[in-house]
Amino acid sequence: MKINFDKNTGLAPAIIQDAETKKVLMLAYMNKESLRKTMETSLVCFYSRSRKELWTKGETSGNYLHLVSIKSDCDNDTLLVEVKPDGPVCHLGTDTCWGEENQLQFGFLTKLEDIITDRISNPSDASYTSRLVRKGINKVAQKVGEEAVEVVIEAKDDDDGLFLNESADLLYHYLILLQVKGFKLQDVIEVLSARNEKK
Repeated sequence: MKINFDKNTGLAPAIIQDAETKKVLMLAYMNKESLRKTMETSLVCFYSRSRKELWTKGETSGNYLHLVSIKSDCDNDTLLVEVKPDGPVCHLGTDTCWGEENQLQFGFLTKLEDIITDRISNPSDASYTSRLVRKGINKVAQKVGEEAVEVVIEAKDDDDGLFLNESADLLYHYLILLQVKGFKLQDVIEVLSARNEKK
């Protein structure tokens, strides 16, 4: 990997990203020496512009960044460093330097989980989810079973629209069941991930 370190400063910006969650954690700078040290030790090392010296992230806090991969951009002047962080990355104690939580996100499904959480925590008679949860886990589990059967039935027919609608119903009710049981989609992902690592 050949990096065009800035001719004036000898530095290249390094975007630090969690390899699993894909959350951007911080931005720092590397020079040739810090890049070499990072590759040699598998602990991410930067160049401090203020102190004019190398520094390995986590030396004082213990929150090291374990190297997973390094890629350069199309101009070979910016680095994307994927890591496994030991803890909060920001010196203020937050997961990222933007104050965000470093959690795996599933796009719209995460938003949907948040809505379900709200309907359970703040029940309303106007909410289908609230009414269903109020009936208890047996009813929620039964509803998942009913939706699963409907998916199977529609899978055997040629109406893709009905199949997708029943699939959406099944997924929604399954997300409700997970939360009634005290879990989230992340918990299922972790089980699947662990199985994959054993293969």
